[in-house]
Amino acid sequence: MVLPALDPALDPAPSASAREPYAGIVLRAALWLAFLAPFFYATYGFANWLASQRDDIGSIVFAWERGIPFIAWTIVPYWSINLFYGLSLLLNDTKRGVDRLAGRYLTAQIVAVACFILFPLTATFVRPQTSGLPGFMFAVLGGFDKPFNQAPSLHIALLIIIWDHWRGRLKGMATVWHAWCLLIGASVLTTWQHHVIDIPTGALLGFFALWLFPRDGELPFAGFQLTADARARRLARFYALGTALVLAGAVAGAFVSALWLILLWPALALAIVAFAYAGAGARVFQKTADGSVSLASRVLLLPYRLGARINRWVWTRKLPPHVAIADGVFLGRFPTAAEADAFGTVIDLAGELERPRGVTSRWTAIAMVDLLPPSPEAQAQAVAAIEAARGHGTVLVCCALGFQRSAGVVAEWLVATGRSPTPAQAHKRLAASGRPVHLRIAVDEPA
Repeated sequence: MVLPALDPALDPAPSASAREPYAGIVLRAALWLAFLAPFFYATYGFANWLASQRDDIGSIVFAWERGIPFIAWTIVPYWSINLFYGLSLLLNDTKRGVDRLAGRYLTAQIVAVACFILFPLTATFVRPQTSGLPGFMFAVLGGFDKPFNQAPSLHIALLIIIWDHWRGRLKGMATVWHAWCLLIGASVLTTWQHHVIDIPTGALLGFFALWLFPRDGELPFAGFQLTADARARRLARFYALGTALVLAGAVAGAFVSALWLILLWPALALAIVAFAYAGAGARVFQKTADGSVSLASRVLLLPYRLGARINRWVWTRKLPPHVAIADGVFLGRFPTAAEADAFGTVIDLAGELERPRGVTSRWTAIAMVDLLPPSPEAQAQAVAAIEAARGHGTVLVCCALGFQRSAGVVAEWLVATGRSPTPAQAHKRLAASGRPVHLRIAVDEPA
């Protein structure tokens, strides 16, 4: 069987005036289901069988978990995810939407099963006998689901994916949907199917799948080419080393307390940043032109963004937030909402930071990666955005610190508009503003 391609470039989303025939969408979904269903049972069953052949399967369970009650009827919401799994594929607007959802399912399945094989865990609670509909559903579940596939919970990973798929489609029933998903999530505990540690690890996997196959925009791995830039390679190795060290800390710490596994979160965030420097670029941050980021990016990269905000405070706490450069254009660090609203427009070049909530001024984001020169296209786009924004009042050009990315763009704008005759003169003009700037230009270039 030939599966549909996951590459959106081969299947672009249609415009509103050219809706795809629904029959084609359903066929696409049916093909995916024909592959995903047997793939799920084959791989899940294999991981269960492999674990059952071992006699050294451990468990991660907190003592207080024994206070979690067994609630038989919650097997109904637990099972309901199977219905939503299929419906989510069938009810899509485009073939690309089907492909991306299937990509998320496949990602969650592959990663979870790999973990079940490499690090099998077992559930320690023995469920009481149940009767009626719950008893029947537990019996069917027990026919293929053995107590070894624990962390990360594939059930929770799929729940995150399915919840995200429907949360924007059920606006009139959003509260009901969120409540039902919360019930599904709680049911993995109240049916004694999983231990608590399985939930955050499963959620992390679910958000990773959402990040890897976002609903809109570029795939983070699309067109990936290993960078030839020496500095980018060094930074990629630096973040990869950080990933390895944090991951080692999580593994070593887990022998003392399962709480150390929280380090898996920053380890994944650092790995994504290493991927950006290795060649993926700013697309890994999934930042849109209005400065917002996807939910998956917000969650997965939260540890890195917290570090970036702390770094911003350390380096800029004794500096003014911005300085005037020329003709209503200002250069500065990433602003707070109040600072941003003092300007007509903010030109945001910090790919790693999200627009503050509550901003009312115009916001234009052109995502760039810190410490690396932007592409000529991004540089030209930013320069054009500055000049266009001047017609709407004052303009703040910012990055995280206001030392490099934003300084480089403002210097380019000064030269492009004739306000400075050479890059060296533009650099001197920025340096005279009193703000540190770090630009790769020949400052001793003759005027």
